[in-house]
Amino acid sequence: MSVLRVAAAAYPVDFLNSWEDYQEKLSRWVADAARQGAQLLVFPEYAPLELISLLPLALHHDVLGMRPELQRFLPDFVALHEQLARDFGATIVAGSYPVAHADGFVNRAYVFSPSGASDFQDKLLMTRFEDEEWQISPGSGVKVFQSQGVQFGVAICYDSEFPHLGRALAEGGAELLVVPSFTGSRAGFTRVQVGSMARALENQCYALHAPLLAHAPWTYAVEDAVGQAGIYSPADHGLPDTGIVAEAGWMEAAWLVQDLDFTLIRNVRADGHVLNWRDRHIGQSRVTPAKVVTLD
Repeated sequence: MSVLRVAAAAYPVDFLNSWEDYQEKLSRWVADAARQGAQLLVFPEYAPLELISLLPLALHHDVLGMRPELQRFLPDFVALHEQLARDFGATIVAGSYPVAHADGFVNRAYVFSPSGASDFQDKLLMTRFEDEEWQISPGSGVKVFQSQGVQFGVAICYDSEFPHLGRALAEGGAELLVVPSFTGSRAGFTRVQVGSMARALENQCYALHAPLLAHAPWTYAVEDAVGQAGIYSPADHGLPDTGIVAEAGWMEAAWLVQDLDFTLIRNVRADGHVLNWRDRHIGQSRVTPAKVVTLD
């Protein structure tokens, strides 16, 4: 497939009164994107944390105690996304979830296809909050997902800030990096936005950024989340001079829907004004350990 219609969710956290509230909300969001013709839907990092509102009040600010209790919703969470992907014929990157794994918990983004197949990508690099307070463990390895005729990788929030991770996905065949994020400040959002744009530049691919939006003082796990949905590309032939393919408004809770033409990416990789993708190996080979030159 050369053209794919994608949708990046700037998704707002709500206080829910029941599982049915969550089911209705998520179904409404997926239906809205599908009505706009979207074939790949991406929800933000930790979007399902609004389910904390269904836990006992004593757990709303207990970031360690809530982790095992959130597992009670996981089977229904997975089943709901599987059903929505089939019903609407869309590939869905679900909001990442703190999932019990081995002796701890990982930050896991499930990917669901219209065929009923599913898999996941775990976050590899933890922010200080995840590591020091929430005690979320890193996953291992990266995956490239093939669905709707396109190959894409998932770089969850902080992962997007590391060039070698994006490169591994691109070298695995990804022409699109999807970046679900949860950032509590404008500075945090900017770091992920710049990381997404840089990975698009380096790998001459598209990057899609789906941020969480929240004002949730009722839970320490979320509190505030800020951002705007965006889709980025290399700034080269046939693509925007700014590298910004599309961008929603700041704190605008909605889908950002955009057609992505992958022939443009392939053409730029083959015959762009610059050839970052081709030159990645030779560029690395010309770098030696830095020498300190004293000019005083």
